Amino acid sequence: MSREFPIGLTPPDWLVRNLQPQQAPLNRPAIARAAVAMALPLAIGLATGHTAYGALASMGALSGVIGDTADAYRMRILNIAIPQFFGAVGVTLGAAVYGHGWYAVATLTGIALVSGMISTIGAVASVSGLLLLLNSVIGAGLPLPGEWWLAPVLMAGGGLLVLLLALLAWPLRSGVPERSAVANTYRTVADLLATCGDDPTAAYDAARQAVTQSLNQSYDLVLARRARHHGRSPELTRLLAQLNAITPVVEAAPAVHQSGQPLPPQIRETVRHLAQAVETGYTGPIGLDLPAPTGETTRAIDHALRHAAEVVTAPDVDPRGIDDRLGRPAALRIRTARAARNVLLSSGSWRYGLRLAVCIGLAQILVSTVPVARSYWVALTITFVLKPDFGSVFSRALLRALGTVAGLVIAAAVLSAVPRWGSPHAVSGYGGWWDVLVLLLLAPLIPALTPRGYGYQTMAITPVILLLSDVLNHQGTALLLPRLVDSLIGCGIALVAGYLLWPESWHTRVGDRLAEAVADTATYVESAFGKSNGSEGLVVGAEVDPAARARMRRRLYRDLSVIRTEFQRALTEPPPTGRLAAGWLPLVVAVERIVDATTAARVRVKHGAPMPSPAEVSQVALQLRELSKGVRESEVLVEVRTDLTGPAESVLEPLRQEVAAARAIASPH
Repeated sequence: MSREFPIGLTPPDWLVRNLQPQQAPLNRPAIARAAVAMALPLAIGLATGHTAYGALASMGALSGVIGDTADAYRMRILNIAIPQFFGAVGVTLGAAVYGHGWYAVATLTGIALVSGMISTIGAVASVSGLLLLLNSVIGAGLPLPGEWWLAPVLMAGGGLLVLLLALLAWPLRSGVPERSAVANTYRTVADLLATCGDDPTAAYDAARQAVTQSLNQSYDLVLARRARHHGRSPELTRLLAQLNAITPVVEAAPAVHQSGQPLPPQIRETVRHLAQAVETGYTGPIGLDLPAPTGETTRAIDHALRHAAEVVTAPDVDPRGIDDRLGRPAALRIRTARAARNVLLSSGSWRYGLRLAVCIGLAQILVSTVPVARSYWVALTITFVLKPDFGSVFSRALLRALGTVAGLVIAAAVLSAVPRWGSPHAVSGYGGWWDVLVLLLLAPLIPALTPRGYGYQTMAITPVILLLSDVLNHQGTALLLPRLVDSLIGCGIALVAGYLLWPESWHTRVGDRLAEAVADTATYVESAFGKSNGSEGLVVGAEVDPAARARMRRRLYRDLSVIRTEFQRALTEPPPTGRLAAGWLPLVVAVERIVDATTAARVRVKHGAPMPSPAEVSQVALQLRELSKGVRESEVLVEVRTDLTGPAESVLEPLRQEVAAARAIASPH
């Protein structure tokens, strides 16, 4: 029987959200790669009598395991190989100032500034910045064996071993991850159609969010490779055409949901059948068992599904007729120059770089003036906690402390139970081979627990790092207490110098972006029913490029998905930040429903409903821009007026209701 906490002992909501594990499937291939890639270098080092070299290569493999998150093979190269280069540079610079006191402080502070700035570019740059700083801290804090070039080579080699294992199946499975991603998008659309017209609306909202995430992932995978092939790959062209073909089905779903009439089960089964064809590459005939359409919405679904079936089963696709919808990424040279310019001119990148530099500088000054055993762990803790794309600094500091304690418990059990170097049982390297066995068992926990949350990842990484550190310095359980103290010091510096002294509320990080999304939604409403014609104003019924409108809608959903994630991260912070985020989060959902209602109205017009008047469209757009202005100018809920009127039979009536609901959310209760 469950028991409730006494009122005084009930944990706060933000703490419960922090500790709650996230749901994620096990990536069994990544688990196997982690075990082999981290245990093999240490085993080779033991067998050849160079144990320290093997431990360094295993440390490098750890960074490769952390970056081994991509599905597509080409993306694995980017996610693992590029960060290894930055890691090699970092350990070289760090080792050059090892034992040089204030030179080490200045060098690591400068590296932290650069690391923080490049981390704001994107996912690959973030991991690269992490390894640049991480390895420079290790190089400056540990006496590394061999010549100056040996440690960078060994650590990069360990990371590249992970990449080699990840690419072994490429010749046999080239293109499979992309096909699987597109097929999964079709399946999420089938799940969305299954919720259309049913109550509660929350089920539909959750399904729509899953479709958005799946579309984002699929477009990212396909377009990332398409940028390199420039349309020359028939397989990628076909996958892109299949993604575009499912878009009209997604657009018709809101109209079906508004109708309140569930779809016949044959429709969602047809979508699942198409998903299977996408995954297997089937191009034969497909017998469609679709019921006869009875209205505007079912006619839209019927047309969209028949078009999707034609595209999925087409043996050849003309690349000249395929629009990328989100826009093909620019060439790598252009994207690199653009990213460099943005980093240098962005106040956000400088602000984050300075935050990280201040914290690392304080940590290095502290350990240079106060005797701290193995002091590099303080800076390592700050490096992991202060990541801009990893969530709330407060939450990560809390989870880092808790995860370290749990990891130290595991490490204590390992270091106490396993025969160590110098013990009576460690004759002829006996203890070392036990280390290989333990590493073979502990390493798989990293990819298994990382998706569950940062605290769980820390719990898995801590005993592995301590085991490898013990191989290098043979301190055994004497490592445990200093590691705990160092971690707590690092968390304290990150909280004070990286969080409390930088009063960037969730509103400044997210509120402006939400306001921009609301303004973009107003533009989308106008583009859905007409276009601006200079002094004549909005011309309803004027043709707007369908591809441009589709790109606008997709970017809106993508932006709102990112904003939702940021708000959910803010929920894990204590009051007042978490409480404010909880008050504003429903507005994100309301804006998503406004985009849905706009798309539904457009679909109905396309399939026979009367076009709304210019006054109706302008009124909705005006109300949205007023809402955007209110969100941008206020950090708390403010009173707003709601005076939307119009014909009850208009296709815009559901949209007006959603806009009124959004403006009501922005008012205090």
